[in-house]
Amino acid sequence: MKAITYTRYGSPDVLRLQELAMPVAAEGELLVRIHAASVTAADGMMRAGTPRIGRLFLGVLRPKNPVPGTGFAGEVVACGAGVRQYQTGDRVFGETVFGFGSNAQYLRVAENGVIAHLPDNVSYEAAAPVCDGPLTGMNFLHNLAGIQAGQRVLINGASGSLGSAAVQIARLAGAHVTAVCSAGNADLVRDLGADQVIEYTREDFTASAQRWDVIYDTVGKSSFSRCKPVLNTGGQYLSPVLGFALLWQMLWSTWFGSKKAKFSATGALPATELRRLLSQLHGMYASGALRSFIDRRYDLSGTAEAHRYIATGRKRGNVVLCITHEAAGTGRSAAA
Repeated sequence: MKAITYTRYGSPDVLRLQELAMPVAAEGELLVRIHAASVTAADGMMRAGTPRIGRLFLGVLRPKNPVPGTGFAGEVVACGAGVRQYQTGDRVFGETVFGFGSNAQYLRVAENGVIAHLPDNVSYEAAAPVCDGPLTGMNFLHNLAGIQAGQRVLINGASGSLGSAAVQIARLAGAHVTAVCSAGNADLVRDLGADQVIEYTREDFTASAQRWDVIYDTVGKSSFSRCKPVLNTGGQYLSPVLGFALLWQMLWSTWFGSKKAKFSATGALPATELRRLLSQLHGMYASGALRSFIDRRYDLSGTAEAHRYIATGRKRGNVVLCITHEAAGTGRSAAA
């Protein structure tokens, strides 16, 4: 099978398209033919090995697992012994974390891993990024912040993968949503449900006279110290970008003051919890309440280019790999 590999940390140039042996589903596993895979800012950080503390999980000197990628969507083509919940031909989506990656034509996935059946009305491309922005948003806004109807929520970086999902999730929870983004993305976030848009090139929300109950800084461009003045009493600053400053602010705010800084490593949550969140997202997508906005599509050979594009910071919504497979008996490439 074709797969993207990397054997050292570095720029997108370390990514290579190679032929690897076809994986085989072991007991309790599924073999999934991948039709679409997500490419995210987190993938870029793992490829670069930054922040360096992450190498404790990824591999200290070099990547432990040669194939990158986490989010995927595809169809089950084989089931190992003991599999009960899935069968050949099922459309599925999910996430693989710290294991064999999704930037490949096939993937082994544990039946009790982070995987779910794909709603009939959702395409592979739309499902591939669900375990990035939407899953993270559910964890941060519901698990971490305990978001409530009527609260005022600000999403910084509202037009990206995490931000575009967070705007929708907060709106569905009944919150008043303020989206911070560039002027060019204002119409997008309004369409996703934002009640108010702040264009960051024209206004610094941390200097605003407004106040919010929750600030979700999806891009880690602000800080708890800067956001504290615009948080209501008991307000929370959330960020998925962990650094030493945020770590210290989390520890300090745990003991002092009513305003809190919070972080969670969503991918490190137990699989049972991730499947619970995925089940909730399944219903949101099946009903049409939640949408995936796709900015750009690349084929597998364009993975390095996808990483370069994400690094520009101009991404809107999600970037996906559309993975093709040889049509049986023809030698021709068939779109996934």
